[in-house]
Amino acid sequence: MGKGRLAVMASVLASVVACAALLSLVFASWPVRAQTAFDRPGGDYFSTPVTSGDPEDCALLCERDRRCRSWSFSYPDVEGGSAVCWLKNAVPARVPESCCISGVRGAGVIEPRVAGVETSIDRPGGDLRNFEIKAGEGGEACKAACTADNKCRAFTYARPGYTGREARCFLKKEIKPPRRKAGFTSGVVR
Repeated sequence: MGKGRLAVMASVLASVVACAALLSLVFASWPVRAQTAFDRPGGDYFSTPVTSGDPEDCALLCERDRRCRSWSFSYPDVEGGSAVCWLKNAVPARVPESCCISGVRGAGVIEPRVAGVETSIDRPGGDLRNFEIKAGEGGEACKAACTADNKCRAFTYARPGYTGREARCFLKKEIKPPRRKAGFTSGVVR
């Protein structure tokens, strides 16, 4: 191989290395986020109930344990079980699953933003009425019930296990101040 060809190859290799370094800096500056509605099955070495029902407590447990590389938080189940935090010594592939939130070490819990829906927010007080939500229905059914009732101004949906075994919908005749609360979804309709 000639010196000219070696120089070209060295130049191309240097460009590739520079691009890779630049990309790693860009991706390193992006905040790491937990994935809502995803599980990471496998790699479990420790599990514990989360009495607060807050996935942020699970992320914090992982941060404090040097063996932890990733985590999964399972919401309370309909049989009355509590929320559970699963610490993992690997980073298994994520799998879509509405029961869970998962993340890697260093990932904060960022709730999805949906227009007209306040994730992890309760609006306590001002209740018009409340009722059980059927299995398989979620916050959308609660919001629809509020929209259909002319007296309803806001709603709060509680996942199963947060106010009882079953999911519950609270229709509000008054708009009360929002409070952060895991397992709840609220919104203002009128």
